[in-house]
Amino acid sequence: MSLGLIIFFIVLGIVLLVIEFMLMPGVVIAGVGGAIFVIGGVIMAFVEHGPADGLIVLASTVAAMIVVVIMVLRAGTWKSLMLTTAIDSKVDLMQKDERPAVSPGDRGESITRLNPIGRVVVNGDYYEAKALDILIDPKTEVEVISVEGNKLIVKPIKQ
Repeated sequence: MSLGLIIFFIVLGIVLLVIEFMLMPGVVIAGVGGAIFVIGGVIMAFVEHGPADGLIVLASTVAAMIVVVIMVLRAGTWKSLMLTTAIDSKVDLMQKDERPAVSPGDRGESITRLNPIGRVVVNGDYYEAKALDILIDPKTEVEVISVEGNKLIVKPIKQ
């Protein structure tokens, strides 16, 4: 087997290992494939070209992997792939005196699925609501059980 094919296998293995650890962690397929290509390339070098050339290929592979790891871990390498947008939005919090104008027993309708938290409309106003023990589908009639802070606790109305 030619030395070029051995080098190709080792380079392909290193590329697959970089993909596994930096781009798609947890996929495992790329990591296992990369390890197989690297180890297989080194073993082929020992088998096809003898111990002297095998040791040279092994040392070169280890050196190449160290260089690749250093390059990959440098901060500037991945700047083009990083998210640089700052998220500066805030959640609208209600003051203590701005409690919802809703009382237990009021009825409304779910806008989103309450799983267990979602949005409801009660008395023409939209609120964040929490369902008690059950998931509530959209467009289901609900009844307010209690008000906790700025969140309504609701249950579906049996029809």
